[in-house]
Formats: sequence, C-alpha cells, structure tokens
Amino acid sequence: MKIKGKRMWLFLIPVLLILEVCLVQKPREAVPEYVLSYAENQEADYPTTLGGKYFAQLVEERTKGRIKILVQHSAERGAETEVVEQLKYGGVDFARVSLSELTNDIKELNVLQMPYLYRDSEHMWEGLDREIGNHFLDVISETELVGLSWYDGGARNFYTTDRPIRNLRDIQGMKIRVQESNLMADIVKYLGGEPVKQAYSEVYSLLEKGEVQGAENNWSSYETMQHYEVAKYYTLDEHIRIPEIQLCSKHTWEKLSEEDQRIIMECAKESAIYQRELWIEQEKESEKQAIAGGAKVIYLPVIEKMKFQEAVEPLYEKYCKNSMDLIEQIINTETK
Repeated sequence: MKIKGKRMWLFLIPVLLILEVCLVQKPREAVPEYVLSYAENQEADYPTTLGGKYFAQLVEERTKGRIKILVQHSAERGAETEVVEQLKYGGVDFARVSLSELTNDIKELNVLQMPYLYRDSEHMWEGLDREIGNHFLDVISETELVGLSWYDGGARNFYTTDRPIRNLRDIQGMKIRVQESNLMADIVKYLGGEPVKQAYSEVYSLLEKGEVQGAENNWSSYETMQHYEVAKYYTLDEHIRIPEIQLCSKHTWEKLSEEDQRIIMECAKESAIYQRELWIEQEKESEKQAIAGGAKVIYLPVIEKMKFQEAVEPLYEKYCKNSMDLIEQIINTETK
C-alpha cells in the first residue's frame, strides 16, 4: 500500500505543477488580425513621427489589439515621392507626407499651398479643421488614397550658405533646392532663383558641396537635419505653409470594416491635435538650438516681403485659375 501511495504522489506532482503554471500564466495577448505599415521620412523623435506613433497606439488600443500599425521612420520606406507611389498599390498601408507630394497628380490641392496665402498658423487651421479641410480630404479620397487628417508642417523659409537673402535682388540666380513639386519650383523661379529638385535626404550634401546655394524649410527640419551647419543664414519670409497629411492606401482601407474605418479616422484626427502641440514646442526648441549652433536670422522688412508677394502673384492664375472661389474663401476666413 505504501508503494502504491508513493506512486500515486509521483504521478500527482507533475499534474499539480502543470495546474499551478496554468493558473498563474498570464492570458495570451490577442493575435492581430491586421499588421499594417506606416511610412514616415523624419527621425524617430520628430513631431510627425511621434504623432504617427500615437496614432498607432490609439488604433491598437481601440481595436483591442486586432489592428497593429508599425511606424517605420527615417525614410526606411524611401523618400516621400516613393512612398506615395507605394500607397497607390498597397505596398505601404499608411503614411504621413507633405501635401506638395500630391499636387502634381491632384492639381486642386495647390490651393492649400499657395505662397503667402495664410496670415499665420491660426488662420490656416481655422480653415483646414472645418469645411475647407474636409472638402480637400474628400478630393484626395476620390483617388487611390484616403485622406485622414492634417498635421502641422510649419512655415517654410529660405536658408543660404554664402550670403543672406535680405531682399529680392539677393535671390537672383541663386540655386535653391526645392521639394519635387512643380509649384515649389515655380515659386523659386518667379522670385528669380534657380530651383533644383532633390530628395530631402540629399539637402545637407548639396549645400556642403556647393551644388546649391540655398534651400527652404521650416525651423524643425532645418535644425533636426543640422542644415544650419552648412547654411547659416535663415531668412524669415514664411513664403509658404504646407500642411502635412496622414494617408491610407485605398487598397488597405477597403479591406477594413466600416467600424474599423471609423476608429482609424477618429484616431487620426486625435493624433493630429497631439502632433500640433508637439510641433509648437519643437519649433521653439529648434529655433533656439539652430541659433546656438551658429544660425543667423534675417527678418525681411514689410516693404521687401511685399515685393516677394508681388513677384509670385501670377502663380495664383497659373495654378488656381478654376479655384479662385476657394482661394477667396481661405483669405476671408476669420480667426477667433
């Protein structure tokens, strides 16, 4: 009997151990139904990247882990132009890009990035967060893309290597790198410069080698990419405010249920509010850091800025001839 009892205990011990493990073992995490990609060309700690990560976090939480979005930053999926092409056929699921990357295909979007259109940031958001912004998201969604929300990209200014831009004469004949956008190239051309279309990742090298004498971008990009090291003159003309946009591939969008689409749209808009708050903080810090690193800020006198505005005025007719009603609507938008 004693031997039988011993055998019984020897049999029960592993069973009890298994039961104990099962009782204390944490429940398995939900296996995602979708694992989707999100392309971002900026660095890991840049406001647009952090906005994208917050978007991914919100989506995962609200779908209880069914949808997981992996944010790939630092141009891992290529330059923005390449990312847009991948979005069109579903090679990338989500992305944040500059609006200018879409304007060559969707001409009407030029309305939102015309030079010297917005009085300030508040003026731009007053329009984009209401009827005007919703109209253009709908326009985008008629293509292979789905527009989700508007991110802040700040005001773009010129910066140069050898000599500062203090007036319109200074920019004459100057080679200036621009985004791969026809409108951006024309802005520089109409101001008297020579536009050079190149990828964002190439700007530092172009400036350092003297292949261009200037570029244009916001404070955050100027500082984050350390362009102030090779182009120390930063002229505050705020020639353009180009909103950034969150996009989803239509191929991906149509696979999702209406409820998941609603959740994603909701999360995108919440992430935009978060990103804009980060942007304000980042912009102030970037200006401070760039100046500490040797950047020289040039403020355009009002009379000189008016000359810049007059030089590019014909572009409104060239790019927005059939959309002047929208231009007027934006100009006349009142801020609180």
